[in-house]
Amino acid sequence: MRALKRAFTAALVFTTVAAASTVSGVAGAAEDRGARFAADPTMLVDTSIGNNGDGTTFPGAARPFGMVQLSPDTQLNKYASYDYAQDTILGFSHTHLSGVGCQTMGNIRFMPTTGAVTSSDPASYGAKFSHDHETRSPGYYGVEFDNGIRAELSATERTGQHRYTFPAGADAENVLIEAGQSNGSTYAGDVRVVGDDTVEGWVQGGNFCGETGKERYRVYFSAKFDRSFAGFGTWSDDTLTPDRREASRGSERAGAWLTFDPDGGKRVGASVGISYTSADGARLNRGAEQPKSFDRARASAHDAWREELNRMRVAGGSTADLRTYYTALYHSLLHPSIGSDVDGRYRGFDDKVHRGDSTYYQMFSLWDTYRSQNQLVALVHPDKAADMAKSVLRIYQDGGWLPRWGLGNGETNVMSGDPVTPWVVDLYNRGLLDDRTARQLFAALWKNANEVPGDQSVFRGRDGNPSYLENGWVAYRNLPGYKFGDSRQSGSATLEYALGDCALSTMADGLGHRAKAAELASRCDNFAELWDADVTSQGHTGFPVARNADGTIAGDPDPTTSGAFHEGTAWQYQWLAQQDPETLYGLMGGADAAERRLDTFFDLPTVLTDPAKAASDSWVTGAYDYHNNFAFNPNNEPDFHAPWMYAWTGSPWKTSAVLRALRTLYTDDPYGMPGNDDLGSTSSLLVFAMAGVFEAQPGSATYLLSAPMFEKVEIRPEGGRTIRVEAPGADASKLQYVSSVRTDKGRTDRSWLSHAELLRAGTVEIRLSDEPTRWGVDAAPPAVAGH
Repeated sequence: MRALKRAFTAALVFTTVAAASTVSGVAGAAEDRGARFAADPTMLVDTSIGNNGDGTTFPGAARPFGMVQLSPDTQLNKYASYDYAQDTILGFSHTHLSGVGCQTMGNIRFMPTTGAVTSSDPASYGAKFSHDHETRSPGYYGVEFDNGIRAELSATERTGQHRYTFPAGADAENVLIEAGQSNGSTYAGDVRVVGDDTVEGWVQGGNFCGETGKERYRVYFSAKFDRSFAGFGTWSDDTLTPDRREASRGSERAGAWLTFDPDGGKRVGASVGISYTSADGARLNRGAEQPKSFDRARASAHDAWREELNRMRVAGGSTADLRTYYTALYHSLLHPSIGSDVDGRYRGFDDKVHRGDSTYYQMFSLWDTYRSQNQLVALVHPDKAADMAKSVLRIYQDGGWLPRWGLGNGETNVMSGDPVTPWVVDLYNRGLLDDRTARQLFAALWKNANEVPGDQSVFRGRDGNPSYLENGWVAYRNLPGYKFGDSRQSGSATLEYALGDCALSTMADGLGHRAKAAELASRCDNFAELWDADVTSQGHTGFPVARNADGTIAGDPDPTTSGAFHEGTAWQYQWLAQQDPETLYGLMGGADAAERRLDTFFDLPTVLTDPAKAASDSWVTGAYDYHNNFAFNPNNEPDFHAPWMYAWTGSPWKTSAVLRALRTLYTDDPYGMPGNDDLGSTSSLLVFAMAGVFEAQPGSATYLLSAPMFEKVEIRPEGGRTIRVEAPGADASKLQYVSSVRTDKGRTDRSWLSHAELLRAGTVEIRLSDEPTRWGVDAAPPAVAGH
């Protein structure tokens, strides 16, 4: 499979022009060609991209940020419940998360069959299929099984829409519903046949990644069919009971089967309401969002996605560029997911049902999304981003602490550090929070930054705070259990805490908390507390190390080993001090020395001669190969921002070169994603890289500029004015560099724009060169806290 992926990558050919020349001549030709925006960008989305154990995306039907993700499953208890390499579908479940690195969700699974129902085991009733008989598009999935049954799926925000067409001559038409078995840990489930056309029930899951072990969520459903049942039955585990209306999960499964009279027609349709509050909520959602027909639901979902994809549309580039970009944009806008019913009710982190005055969102993979995806949502959907911030506040109000990785109405305590702080501060510094919400969130964040929950049974909080606040670093402690997650990953946790505290200082200052702002700002450079000037590697001296409480080095100081750095090494984590690059580079021996270190990190000589080779051979290439390496890892979040760290050196142009190499790792095929998508984080990285803007300093609300890979980018924020980025001659297959930038306010030599400046920029004209330039030198963003 790895060889297949590299073969796809090798198809992207780069050419480097030796002579210096701006691309102004090509610009006129491009304008004559008239680089045009796609009339319907949904036609450029391939939802199969990433459908494997690396990307772990799903191909099925969903709405933007919808509660329902109705998609086929080919396997259970795997990271990817749908693997493109497999040829048997076990059923279609209503909840999925895009790109997670642990098995989860896959709740309430439907499957059409013919003949007698003799087994509750999906391995027995699963159906063979071929990808040649699949149809995939945003908001729709269709497949014809080898047995002749055709299944079609679509979705509203809170319902799944099914249409099954059975072959002629079938002696029985069935739909099987599994409510007691999912793609992750499942603990309970009930199903009930109601009347002659409805089935309802619920399933309880949890224990995401096995971290906390006890968080739980429930998903309720109410399914109404468009034909009456000719027969029915239920099962508990392996025991099938005809004519029985109710069943509960024993140790493995609980479900129902519905049989339809073949003389009544060849099609069976079902509308399935989903809720996290109750069966009443699922019934309410189904009734409120019931489409007039399946085709109307499909058309509505298509229109919703066309509108979303046009919020950040592009023109120019190859078909592969466009397919890769728009699919990444699609994946970036699936989560967080709506968690509230149509009447505003949601299940809180206290396991009680509450009612909110705005849409409640859930599924917060904050360790991942604070670095890229949060910024994209805030840019194109400030309205939804504000509601997401209010949702995080409700988690605090209902549960008593802020989340780190929230799944449904439970805190999983997965990952380390303090991701919620820069995630919130980014929205605050973009002006998206009303004063009351901002002040309440700041109080919660201040508590999070300075305390540890008295009872860590639900939230572990920043468990390294005691030693961090005393010494300036999280003391390493190799103790078992989720309550010591940051202490075991003390090297990376210290860096994450410092970044979060520094970001929070700007929020404190904006709200008038001067003393708290100063205290938080004093922690900005706590990354320096880990620096050991005697550690050498790959010809470079000085690296961060994990420390014990007494300041001695904890474990092996070799920066190519993982040690106490979460899913990475000190080589990859050394760049996670972007809140104050000047101080970081001072530790490295100055900006020139830092630049040479970056060159080693990216293998820049190879990047400049064969970008695809550098990305595939020199960088970390496996989705889970984050240990024991000194190279750039584009497959995992901690060093996502590293290509932009050249902005604080004498060669900002190198960022654009590295990003052209990064582009080769994303292809328009099922293996076209370099790592877990992590709820859109990896996809958002590509969207920003190809558009030529990216926030490298989370919490700063500033965007660094690089060479776009499309001639035109048009950003249409909800409720705002259109932003146009024009880069005549832009070509992702060539090494190109920024030579000048002009906005409606005039020419700028700065390498960055604030969020407010970007919103007011009107048109950003970026001229490109085939040869490195000095544009942006000594013009990088300031330190986050103004050091």
